[in-house]
Amino acid sequence: MTDSVVAAETDLAPTVVETLLQILVKALRAHQLYLPNNPVYQKAIENLRAAFAPVWAETRELDLDVYEGDLRWAGQVVYSQPSRSESIAWTFFKDGVRSVSLLPGVEEEEIIGLLDVLHRARTLQAEDSDDLLTLLWEKDFQLVRYRFQDLVTDSGGPVLPSQAEVEPAKPNARYVREAMEEDAPPAARPGAVRAEDFDTTLYFLDEKEIGFLRAEVEREYSQDLRRNVLAMILDMLELHPYPTVRAELVSIIESFLPYLLGAGDFSSVAFILRECKVVLERARELLPEHRKALEDLPARLSQEATLSQLLQSLDEAHAHPEPEELAELFGEFRGEALPTLFAWLPRLTNARVRSVLEVAVRRLATAHVNRVVEAIGGQDPVMVGEAIALTGKLKLQQAVPALVTTLAHADRGVRQAAVQALAEIGSAGALQGLERALEDAEREVRLTTVRILAQRRHRGALSRITLLVQGKSVRDADLTEKMAFFEAYGAMVGEEGVAVLDGMLNSGGFLKKKEDPETRACAAMALGRIGSANAVAALKRSADAKEAIVRNAVNRALRVGTGPGA
Repeated sequence: MTDSVVAAETDLAPTVVETLLQILVKALRAHQLYLPNNPVYQKAIENLRAAFAPVWAETRELDLDVYEGDLRWAGQVVYSQPSRSESIAWTFFKDGVRSVSLLPGVEEEEIIGLLDVLHRARTLQAEDSDDLLTLLWEKDFQLVRYRFQDLVTDSGGPVLPSQAEVEPAKPNARYVREAMEEDAPPAARPGAVRAEDFDTTLYFLDEKEIGFLRAEVEREYSQDLRRNVLAMILDMLELHPYPTVRAELVSIIESFLPYLLGAGDFSSVAFILRECKVVLERARELLPEHRKALEDLPARLSQEATLSQLLQSLDEAHAHPEPEELAELFGEFRGEALPTLFAWLPRLTNARVRSVLEVAVRRLATAHVNRVVEAIGGQDPVMVGEAIALTGKLKLQQAVPALVTTLAHADRGVRQAAVQALAEIGSAGALQGLERALEDAEREVRLTTVRILAQRRHRGALSRITLLVQGKSVRDADLTEKMAFFEAYGAMVGEEGVAVLDGMLNSGGFLKKKEDPETRACAAMALGRIGSANAVAALKRSADAKEAIVRNAVNRALRVGTGPGA
């Protein structure tokens, strides 16, 4: 039966199956950490059994397809865990199980056995003779069905998954007998000394038992005890309804965060913040003060003092955490962290930390534009400059008024960054605000602005550029700036400006003062940008000008000035 047919025959929502599997994972963790008489264990099993009710209300069989990293129902992913050591999907997949079906009643009769099988399968070592299929066969489940594929054939090639439901083959009696005969020790010679002739102590262990103990010790030492303790605390916080117990647990979590940050265990910090969100959603009868304390944990991490100390430690550390671990931590920052992040980004010398932090800053800026606007209005030029640069990269239209305001900032670098950001945004409002920078006190700011407006052909700035071209300020500027303003004027004014420019280029005559050579050369370049027939005619009248700078400008304008787009 195809996935689409399965989905069509039932009204079961994928979110219901997803919730069931999440509760199953928590129950498996409780099965691993607690004894059966523990209240936390009993509550976890009770929640798991209750989670089956909405499933059986819509379907009489829950079929799950097993993939390497996830479980799927009706073709949709309902469980995913990238870490293989914690994934129940990988526990099934690595031993060949490709689908699992659960029938009504499994939650009452066989769910504890299934949890036990999954727990034991996770702890198996490479030298163990058992595997998941053997453990499933030993339990002889009636309400848990599974399909598997042999991983290799006799010739070594892979086999496609079986379409029929099969059970693991039971040991062949003849094979077992022959194997035992082959493994039997040879007959001892008369008079030979044998270990069996001596009495062993009460606590003597054979090799298999010693191997088992060694494997259990290695497994115990390889566990992340810190993460297990955190999981236990969070489980009790979710399941215990007593306010005094919850108050103590919240206090433990709050005091644990600085310790974890100091130890550099950033993934555990992210784990606490992430799981606290789950507790806030699921915990019943959570007092307002406890809820507020849990909700404020990410905000405390985003405070300036804490965040500055964290970033400094990361930048100066000799052993750097993995990028995935940093991304997990930075993903929990709140919007109030943005000003501090803007101030620290230029100071970071560690390229790995900086690249991961830039991704987090982009995410926060997109989600909290108001915080970016506040940072733009700050006093620290470094912070303001970073905020402005990011605004341009993200093209945040909401920040245009704040950017226009910074065109009057005392720092030249801030004003230059604002000009670039407004140009990158490129909206009508941004270009209109950019006109203010045409009269900036710094030459570089004016030059960048007029070139941007000329490139965008923003006719809204024509009146202001016309006044500047015909006035004294541009006439007194250096040749590069003067040429930029005249070319911008020519690009925007069109045929209407030919008469004005012709008067500048071909000035002089009876009782008329001739313009200086630089102004005439700039007028020639502006006529070349217009490129109309009248503009070309005006240029030809000065083709034999005495001044070399004018002749060169005219010839260049005649050569390239074929239209407004030149």
